[in-house]
Amino acid sequence: MRYHNITKDDMLNGDGLRVVLWVSGCSHCCENCHNQITWDVNGGLPFDETARQELFGELEKDYISGVTFSGGDPLHPRNTEEIGMLVEEIHEKFPKKTIWLYTGALWEEVNRLPFVKYVDVLVDGEFVQALADKSLRWKGSSNQRVIDVKASLASGSVVLKYED
Repeated sequence: MRYHNITKDDMLNGDGLRVVLWVSGCSHCCENCHNQITWDVNGGLPFDETARQELFGELEKDYISGVTFSGGDPLHPRNTEEIGMLVEEIHEKFPKKTIWLYTGALWEEVNRLPFVKYVDVLVDGEFVQALADKSLRWKGSSNQRVIDVKASLASGSVVLKYED
Protein backbone atom coordinates (compact mmCIF):
# COMPACT_ATOMS: atom_id res chain seq x y z
CA MET A 1 0.00 0.00 0.00
CA ARG A 2 1.09 3.55 -0.67
CA TYR A 3 0.02 6.81 0.92
CA HIS A 4 0.32 10.54 0.34
CA ASN A 5 0.12 12.04 3.78
CA ILE A 6 -0.61 11.55 7.45
CA THR A 7 -2.50 14.60 8.69
CA LYS A 8 -2.22 15.35 12.37
CA ASP A 9 -4.76 17.19 14.54
CA ASP A 10 -7.43 17.15 11.82
CA MET A 11 -10.96 18.40 12.59
CA LEU A 12 -12.44 18.13 9.09
CA ASN A 13 -12.63 14.38 8.52
CA GLY A 14 -14.68 13.01 11.40
CA ASP A 15 -15.68 13.79 14.97
CA GLY A 16 -13.10 15.29 17.29
CA LEU A 17 -9.41 15.78 16.71
CA ARG A 18 -8.14 13.03 14.44
CA VAL A 19 -5.20 11.64 12.53
CA VAL A 20 -5.92 11.01 8.84
CA LEU A 21 -4.16 8.52 6.58
CA TRP A 22 -4.50 9.57 2.94
CA VAL A 23 -3.92 6.44 0.87
CA SER A 24 -2.99 6.21 -2.81
CA GLY A 25 -5.23 4.57 -5.36
CA CYS A 26 -8.73 5.35 -6.54
CA SER A 27 -10.59 3.98 -9.53
CA HIS A 28 -13.69 6.17 -9.06
CA CYS A 29 -12.02 9.33 -10.41
CA CYS A 30 -14.93 11.58 -9.42
CA GLU A 31 -15.33 14.88 -11.27
CA ASN A 32 -13.88 17.73 -9.15
CA CYS A 33 -12.53 15.35 -6.52
CA HIS A 34 -10.85 17.34 -3.74
CA ASN A 35 -7.82 15.06 -3.76
CA GLN A 36 -7.04 13.95 -7.32
CA ILE A 37 -3.34 13.61 -6.54
CA THR A 38 -4.17 10.41 -4.63
CA TRP A 39 -5.78 8.59 -7.57
CA ASP A 40 -2.58 6.94 -8.81
CA VAL A 41 -2.14 3.65 -6.96
CA ASN A 42 1.63 3.96 -7.53
CA GLY A 43 1.79 7.57 -6.32
CA GLY A 44 2.91 8.81 -2.96
CA LEU A 45 5.16 6.86 -0.63
CA PRO A 46 5.28 3.25 0.52
CA PHE A 47 3.39 2.74 3.78
CA ASP A 48 6.41 1.35 5.59
CA GLU A 49 7.29 0.81 9.24
CA THR A 50 8.27 4.47 9.69
CA ALA A 51 4.87 5.62 8.43
CA ARG A 52 3.13 3.02 10.59
CA GLN A 53 5.02 4.24 13.67
CA GLU A 54 4.10 7.84 12.83
CA LEU A 55 0.40 6.90 12.58
CA PHE A 56 0.43 4.88 15.80
CA GLY A 57 2.43 7.57 17.60
CA GLU A 58 -0.32 10.07 16.86
CA LEU A 59 -2.99 7.63 18.07
CA GLU A 60 -1.18 7.29 21.40
CA LYS A 61 -1.95 10.94 22.19
CA ASP A 62 -4.82 11.25 24.68
CA TYR A 63 -6.43 14.16 22.87
CA ILE A 64 -6.70 12.32 19.52
CA SER A 65 -10.24 10.95 19.07
CA GLY A 66 -9.30 8.43 16.42
CA VAL A 67 -8.17 7.74 12.90
CA THR A 68 -9.76 8.45 9.54
CA PHE A 69 -8.82 6.53 6.40
CA SER A 70 -9.31 8.53 3.22
CA GLY A 71 -7.56 9.03 -0.04
CA GLY A 72 -7.75 7.96 -2.81
CA ASP A 73 -9.91 5.09 -1.70
CA PRO A 74 -8.86 2.97 1.26
CA LEU A 75 -10.92 0.14 -0.25
CA HIS A 76 -9.21 0.20 -3.64
CA PRO A 77 -8.26 -3.45 -4.37
CA ARG A 78 -4.56 -2.68 -3.79
CA ASN A 79 -5.35 -1.18 -0.34
CA THR A 80 -8.05 -3.36 1.16
CA GLU A 81 -5.89 -6.07 2.72
CA GLU A 82 -3.46 -3.70 4.43
CA ILE A 83 -6.23 -1.29 5.49
CA GLY A 84 -8.03 -4.29 6.99
CA MET A 85 -4.98 -5.25 9.03
CA LEU A 86 -4.50 -1.65 10.19
CA VAL A 87 -8.15 -1.31 11.19
CA GLU A 88 -8.00 -4.51 13.23
CA GLU A 89 -4.72 -3.56 14.91
CA ILE A 90 -5.89 -0.04 15.74
CA HIS A 91 -9.14 -1.42 17.16
CA GLU A 92 -7.17 -3.82 19.37
CA LYS A 93 -4.47 -1.37 20.54
CA PHE A 94 -6.69 1.70 20.86
CA PRO A 95 -10.20 0.43 21.70
CA LYS A 96 -11.42 3.89 22.80
CA LYS A 97 -10.40 5.57 19.54
CA THR A 98 -12.95 5.78 16.74
CA ILE A 99 -12.23 4.59 13.22
CA TRP A 100 -13.75 6.42 10.24
CA LEU A 101 -13.36 5.22 6.66
CA TYR A 102 -14.22 7.08 3.45
CA THR A 103 -14.81 5.05 0.30
CA GLY A 104 -16.32 5.59 -3.10
CA ALA A 105 -17.81 2.11 -2.84
CA LEU A 106 -21.29 1.55 -1.44
CA TRP A 107 -22.07 0.03 1.96
CA GLU A 108 -23.85 -2.82 0.21
CA GLU A 109 -20.57 -3.69 -1.58
CA VAL A 110 -18.27 -3.58 1.46
CA ASN A 111 -20.30 -4.44 4.56
CA ARG A 112 -19.19 -8.06 4.49
CA LEU A 113 -15.47 -7.32 4.59
CA PRO A 114 -14.25 -8.96 7.81
CA PHE A 115 -12.69 -5.82 9.29
CA VAL A 116 -15.69 -3.54 8.69
CA LYS A 117 -17.10 -4.55 12.09
CA TYR A 118 -14.22 -2.59 13.67
CA VAL A 119 -15.03 0.61 11.77
CA ASP A 120 -17.24 3.06 13.65
CA VAL A 121 -18.31 5.30 10.76
CA LEU A 122 -18.16 4.59 7.04
CA VAL A 123 -18.81 7.37 4.54
CA ASP A 124 -19.82 5.68 1.31
CA GLY A 125 -20.48 6.61 -2.29
CA GLU A 126 -18.71 8.51 -4.99
CA PHE A 127 -18.57 12.29 -4.88
CA VAL A 128 -21.09 13.59 -7.44
CA GLN A 129 -20.45 17.18 -8.52
CA ALA A 130 -24.12 17.79 -9.44
CA LEU A 131 -25.08 16.84 -5.85
CA ALA A 132 -22.29 18.78 -4.14
CA ASP A 133 -23.31 20.80 -1.10
CA LYS A 134 -20.84 22.52 1.22
CA SER A 135 -23.36 22.55 4.05
CA LEU A 136 -23.37 18.76 4.37
CA ARG A 137 -21.74 17.25 7.43
CA TRP A 138 -18.75 14.95 6.82
CA LYS A 139 -19.49 14.42 3.11
CA GLY A 140 -19.27 16.35 -0.13
CA SER A 141 -22.40 15.36 -2.03
CA SER A 142 -25.92 14.44 -0.98
CA ASN A 143 -25.77 10.90 -2.40
CA GLN A 144 -23.06 9.95 0.08
CA ARG A 145 -24.03 8.43 3.43
CA VAL A 146 -22.41 8.80 6.85
CA ILE A 147 -23.13 5.33 8.21
CA ASP A 148 -23.11 4.13 11.82
CA VAL A 149 -21.42 0.80 11.12
CA LYS A 150 -22.17 -1.04 14.36
CA ALA A 151 -25.86 -0.06 14.33
CA SER A 152 -26.11 -0.98 10.64
CA LEU A 153 -24.55 -4.40 11.15
CA ALA A 154 -26.81 -5.06 14.15
CA SER A 155 -30.00 -4.03 12.35
CA GLY A 156 -29.22 -5.47 8.94
CA SER A 157 -30.02 -2.15 7.26
CA VAL A 158 -28.25 1.16 6.84
CA VAL A 159 -28.39 3.37 9.93
CA LEU A 160 -27.13 6.90 9.34
CA LYS A 161 -24.87 8.50 11.92
CA TYR A 162 -25.81 12.00 10.80
CA GLU A 163 -28.76 13.03 8.71
CA ASP A 164 -28.79 16.30 6.80
